Amino acid sequence: MPVDEPLYPINLRLKGQRALVVGGGRVALGKVVGLLDAEAAVTVVAPDVLDELAALDVAIERRRYRSGDIAGFRVVIAATGDSSVNRAVFLDGEAAGVWVNSADDPDNCTFTLPARIRRGRLLVTFATGGRSPALARWLRTRYEDEFGPEYDVLIELLAEARDELLTRGESTEGPGWQRALDSGMLELIREDNLAEAKERLQACLSSSSG
Repeated sequence: MPVDEPLYPINLRLKGQRALVVGGGRVALGKVVGLLDAEAAVTVVAPDVLDELAALDVAIERRRYRSGDIAGFRVVIAATGDSSVNRAVFLDGEAAGVWVNSADDPDNCTFTLPARIRRGRLLVTFATGGRSPALARWLRTRYEDEFGPEYDVLIELLAEARDELLTRGESTEGPGWQRALDSGMLELIREDNLAEAKERLQACLSSSSG
C-alpha cells in the first residue's frame, strides 16, 4: 500500500546512534550500508546473514527477532521479507516510541526511505510516497552521473564564504548566491580552476551587498 498522507522530509543525525536492522539478506545489506554512511552504530539480528553483510563494521546476532529487541535503539529497519515479523517490529516500535522502517511495507513504517544520491556533503533524494519505488530508483539512476565530486567542492566554497560573512556580522541572505551559482562556478571547479571560482563568488556577493 502507498502512503497517502503528506510526508514531512527530514535528515536524521545518526552519528554514534544505535540502529537495529532486522534481517540479513540483500535488502538488509543495502539498509545497513546506508546507516553506516550516516555513521550509525548498527546491530543486525537475523538467523542467516550474508557474508558480505557480516564483513561490515556491525554487530551481528544470528537469531530470530524477539519482542523487546527494539529497546535502546534510535531507529530500526525491518528487512526480513516476512510481513508478520515486520509487523511485530513495527508494533514494538510504536509501543517504545522508536522510529521503524519496514522495507517495501509502508503499512508497517513510521518513516519511509527515499532513493538517494550521496556525494560527500550533498544528498539528493527522490520519493513517490511509496506509489512507485521503481520511478524513484529510475530518477536516481538517471541523475547520479550529474552529481560528481565537484559538488562537494562547491559546497565547501559556499560554506567558507558564508562563514566569512557571519564572522564580519554581515547578512548571508540576498540574490548574490544565486548569481554566483549561475556564473559558471561549477564548470570552473570541474576544470580545477578554484581560484577563479572563488573570485566569481566574491564578486557576486560583493555586488549583492553593495
